[in-house]
Order: sequence, then structure tokens, then C-alpha cells
Amino acid sequence: MERLALIAQLKPGAHLQADELIAKGPPFDPEESGFTRHSIFLSTREVVFVFEAHQVEWLVDDLAQGGFLQHRLSEAFESWRPLIEGEPLLARERFFWEHDPAAAPPPA
Repeated sequence: MERLALIAQLKPGAHLQADELIAKGPPFDPEESGFTRHSIFLSTREVVFVFEAHQVEWLVDDLAQGGFLQHRLSEAFESWRPLIEGEPLLARERFFWEHDPAAAPPPA
């Protein structure tokens, strides 16, 4: 399982509009697109889109290149463009930790 993040800096005062766009949900079906998880983090200055799946970079690339879906994503991005400062950045995961509930606790 891999994760990929798309990070964009918001223009000043765009936080509420970004929150409204997020509330509408993604312009694609994450499950049909092959993702295991998709989340969006919002601060007053940034929005971070996180995609999780096997071969996640291929899936994200497919979203950007895929016919009718690409048209829907392009329209969705046009809604974001007035809110974004500069170009979004792609961030690849370099560290991940997850608690294993099946692991025995260390001896006391």
C-alpha cells in the first residue's frame, strides 16, 4: 500500500471556500478509481489531498489522463484554481507507522 499527497497553498481568505468545495466530495468515485483511502486535510493556509492504494501514482496519473473523468477533474480543478496560490506540490511518503493490535505488549 502506498500513499501520495498533493499539497496546495491557499490564497489568503480562501479557507471557507475550500471547506465548501471539500464538503461536495470528490469529483470521482474513489472506490471505482481503485483507491483504498482518500482524505483531505485543510488548514487556514493549505489543503492536502491524500490518496492511498497499491500503485497509487499510476491511479492518480489515470485520474489526470482519463477521458471523461479527466474532464470532470479539470472542471473540479477550475473550482480550486482561484483559491490556490502557485502550483500544487506532489509529496511521496517517506515514513509510515501503524500500531499492530495483534502484537504482544512488551514484558513488564
